[in-house]
Amino acid sequence: MNIVTLLPFIVLIGAMFLMTRSAKNKQRQAAQMRNEMQPGTGVRTIGGMYATVKEVHEDTVLLEVAPGVHAIYAKNAVGAVLADSEYNRIVHGIDPDDADHPVVPDDASSLTGTDGADGAGDSPADKAGTAAAVDADEAEKADEADEADVKKIDLGKQDADEADTTEDDKRDGNTDAK
Repeated sequence: MNIVTLLPFIVLIGAMFLMTRSAKNKQRQAAQMRNEMQPGTGVRTIGGMYATVKEVHEDTVLLEVAPGVHAIYAKNAVGAVLADSEYNRIVHGIDPDDADHPVVPDDASSLTGTDGADGAGDSPADKAGTAAAVDADEAEKADEADEADVKKIDLGKQDADEADTTEDDKRDGNTDAK
């Protein structure tokens, strides 16, 4: 046999060896991670549930999925052991880096301290009065819309009544009907 003929087979066998080696390495790392679990650690299961480890046994682990709610899982069901900061950020919404980042305001008025160029309307009473005026305008517009809807309904009734009258006149033989 020629070496050129054997080359594709050698490359194929080499690729398979590298892939199985990589998979075994990942399995070994996952088993090591699961064996290093300790009570009080935050974990994520392969189903995506976050919990706190309460007890670790040979093949199982007792997880607290909610305050006072415990469940027994197989160790293989633990997908990741999380660092305390990451677990608190995901589960409790506590970000230890929040103090370092500035808070971005929702509107530009809080950046300047004034609502307008002349500084008018800065007091809480002025702001409350403006809000009340806007609410009153919206209520008035809603009332006008309701009145318009009532008028449309009344006009619709009149059109229906006129159509009924016209039909009755036609049946009676009245030629003067609309």
